[in-house]
Amino acid sequence: MVETTQQSVEQRQPEPLGDWRCYFSFCVDHKVIGIQYLVTTFFFYLLGGALAMVIRAELMTPGAELDRSLYNGVFTIHATIMIFLWIIPTLAGFGNFLVPLMIGARDMAFPRLNALSFWMIPPGGLLLLSSFFVQSGAAGAGWTSYPPLSTQQVQVGDLLVTNFGQVIWIASVVFLGTSSILAALNFIVTIVAMRTEGMELFRMPLFCWATLTASCITLLGTPVLAGAVILLAFDLLLGTVFFNPTGGGDPVVYQHMFWFYSHPAVYIMVLPAMGIISEVLPVFSRKPIFGYKAIAISSMGIAVLGFLVWAHHMFTSGTPDWLRMFFMVTSFLIAVPTGIKVFSWLGTIWGGKLELSSAMLFAMGFVSMFVVGGLSGIMLASVPVDIHVHDTYFVVAHLHYVLFGGSVFAIYAGLYYWFPKMTGRLLNETWGKIHFALTFIGFNLCFLPMHQLGLQGMPRRVAEYAEQFQSLNVLVSIGGFLLGISTLPFLFNAIYSWLWGPKAPANPWRALTLEWTTASPPPVENFEYLPVVTAGPYEYGTVGSSPEGDTPTAISQPKS
Repeated sequence: MVETTQQSVEQRQPEPLGDWRCYFSFCVDHKVIGIQYLVTTFFFYLLGGALAMVIRAELMTPGAELDRSLYNGVFTIHATIMIFLWIIPTLAGFGNFLVPLMIGARDMAFPRLNALSFWMIPPGGLLLLSSFFVQSGAAGAGWTSYPPLSTQQVQVGDLLVTNFGQVIWIASVVFLGTSSILAALNFIVTIVAMRTEGMELFRMPLFCWATLTASCITLLGTPVLAGAVILLAFDLLLGTVFFNPTGGGDPVVYQHMFWFYSHPAVYIMVLPAMGIISEVLPVFSRKPIFGYKAIAISSMGIAVLGFLVWAHHMFTSGTPDWLRMFFMVTSFLIAVPTGIKVFSWLGTIWGGKLELSSAMLFAMGFVSMFVVGGLSGIMLASVPVDIHVHDTYFVVAHLHYVLFGGSVFAIYAGLYYWFPKMTGRLLNETWGKIHFALTFIGFNLCFLPMHQLGLQGMPRRVAEYAEQFQSLNVLVSIGGFLLGISTLPFLFNAIYSWLWGPKAPANPWRALTLEWTTASPPPVENFEYLPVVTAGPYEYGTVGSSPEGDTPTAISQPKS
C-alpha cells in the first residue's frame, strides 16, 4: 500500500474556500457551515453569560433589586440561550466540520439542507431576544415553561395582556428545534451512507458514534417537544384547554411531553461532548483508547435508557408510587453505560505518556466535573432525596455540573484540539492554560457551594432569599464573575492566533483519525483522493514505523 506521508500532506496546498464573505453567505461547504455554527453560537454564549452575570449580581443581596418580571425573563432567556443557542448547535458545528472528514467523505449528504439548518439559528436567536421588547416582557416561566404559569396573562399597568413574550419563546423553540431535526437527519444519512472504503462501523471515530446516537435521539424526541409547545401556544392564543384543568385539560401532560424530550436532550448535549473527549484523551496519552467497542455501544445504551427516565423529573407532580419506583430504577441503570465511558477514559490515560496541553487539561477537567455531576444525579434519581431537594439550588448545582461541566469543558477541549485543522494556525498554549485555570476555579467556586445552599433549602428561580444564605451566595457570585472573566483569555487567544498565530502543520498532534491526513485547513473537497482505511483510529504505539511512532491509519489512492 502507499501510505500518505506527513511530508506529502504538508506540501499539498489547501484550495481557497473563498474570502471572509463566504462565512456570511449561504455556503454549502460543510467546513464553512461548521465554523459558522461555532462562531455564531459563541456569540450567543457570550450573551447568555452576560445574562448569568445579571442574575448573580442580583443574588449578591437577599432583597430584590431588579423588577421581578424582568428577573424571571432574564433567567428564562439565559437558560434557553445556553441550551438551544449554545450547547446543542455548537456541538452540531463540530459535527458539521468533522464528520465528513472523519469518515472520508467529501461533504455532508445534503449540503443545501445543511446550510438551511445553520441559517435557521440566527433568526431563531434574534427572535428570542426580541421578546425583551414586547409589552408583556420576555417569557418568565423558566426554560420548562410549565402551565399554568406559562399560560397566564401578564399584568402591565392596569391592564392584563396576552403573554406575547411566551408566544415568542415558543416560536423560537420551534424554529431552533426544526434546525436540530434537519441537522440530525443529515448526520444520520451521511454517517450511514457515505463512509469511505474500509471505514467499517467499528472503525469509526467515537465522535462519529456519539454524533450518530445524539442525532437519533434528536429525531425521536424533538418532535414531541414541538408538539407540546405548539399545544401550549394554542392555549395561549386560541383559548384551547389542553393543559387547563378548569376546562378539562391536564398540565401534567405537558410535563410528560416536555421531559420525554428534555431528559434525552441532556444526552443530545453530552454524548457529542463525550465523543470529543474520546478523541482527545488517547492522542495526548499516546495510547489506544481503552474499551473502544464498549464506549461505542454504551452510547446506544444511553440513548435507549434515556427515553425511559423522563418522569424522574416529576416525582413531586403526583406521579403514582409504582411509577416513581420504575423511573427511579431506570435512572439508576443509566449510570451503568455512563460509568463504562468514565472507566474507559481512566483506563486510557492510566500509564500513558501524558502531554498536558490545553486540550488535554480541558478533557481531564470534563471527566472530573462530569463525575461530580453524575454522582449528584444518582442522588437525585432516588425518590426520597429528590423530594427533599426538589426545586432547590441542589438541582441547579447538579444541572450545571452535568451541562456546563459535561459540555462546555468538552467544547473548549475540542476547540483547542481542532483549531489548527480549522484555521491552519496554532493557539497559544500559555494563554490556553490560563484560560483553563480560570475556568476550572471559577466553575467550582460558582457551582460547588450551590449543593450546600440546596441542602439547606434555598429555592431556585427566585430573586429574594433568606439572609442566612447571603454569604454563600456572595461566594457563588464571585465564582460566576470569575467564570465570565475566564472567557477573555480565550477570546484574545483565538482572535490573535487566527490572524497572526504560527502556521500549523497538517497533523500537529500526530493523531490517527482521517481529518489529520489532509491539509490544515482542508481543501474544498477535503481529500485529494478518497482515503482507504486500513486500521482502527486509535492504534497508538501499535502500527506504523515512523520515527514518531505512529502514522495515520489510511492510505490515499486515486479514486473518483
